[in-house]
Amino acid sequence: MASQRAIAQLGNPVLRQIAEPICDVHADWVQRLIDDLLFTLHQSQGVGIAAPQVSESHRLFIVASHPNARYPNAPQMEPTPMINPHIIERSDHTVDDWEGCLSIPGIRGLVPRHHEITVTYTDRHNQQQQQTLTGFVARIFQHELDHLDGKVFLDHVASSLDLMTDQEYLKRSSLQ
Repeated sequence: MASQRAIAQLGNPVLRQIAEPICDVHADWVQRLIDDLLFTLHQSQGVGIAAPQVSESHRLFIVASHPNARYPNAPQMEPTPMINPHIIERSDHTVDDWEGCLSIPGIRGLVPRHHEITVTYTDRHNQQQQQTLTGFVARIFQHELDHLDGKVFLDHVASSLDLMTDQEYLKRSSLQ
C-alpha cells in the first residue's frame, strides 16, 4: 500500500545532490517508491515530483499535469513515472513562465525553459520510452530533471524581481 512521504524543503541537502541512477526497475523498493511518489503527488496537488523531494536520491520522477488549485490552466495527462530520464533534443525557443515547487512552498519564480524537448526514460515496466514534450508538460519535465541534478527553480531566476508569492500568482492568474 502506498504511503504519503514528507516533502524535503529548501535547505535539505538531499535537494542539492546529484541523484543516483536506478539499475533494477523491477526491484520492490523502486516500485514502492513510484507508488509513494504517485500518492504523495496526488495528496499535495502538484503536477510533478522527484524522488529527491521525498529524500530519496534516485533518478526517478513523476510528471502528472492536471488543472488544480496551484496550476488552474494546466493540461490534463496521465501521471507518468520516468526513470533515468534524459533530454536528447531541445528547441532553441525558450519561454519564461512562473514556476512553483512543493519543496519551496509559497514562492513562484519566472523561469526560462525550452518550449519543446525530446526525452527518453524507462517506464515502471522497464520499457524504454521516447516522447516529444511541449509547453507546460515540457516545463514540468525540465523542472523535475533539475531536482535529479541537485538544482531548484530558484537557480534559474534572473532577479529577485522575478519572484512572487503563490497568493499573488493565483490572484493574477484568476484575472486572465
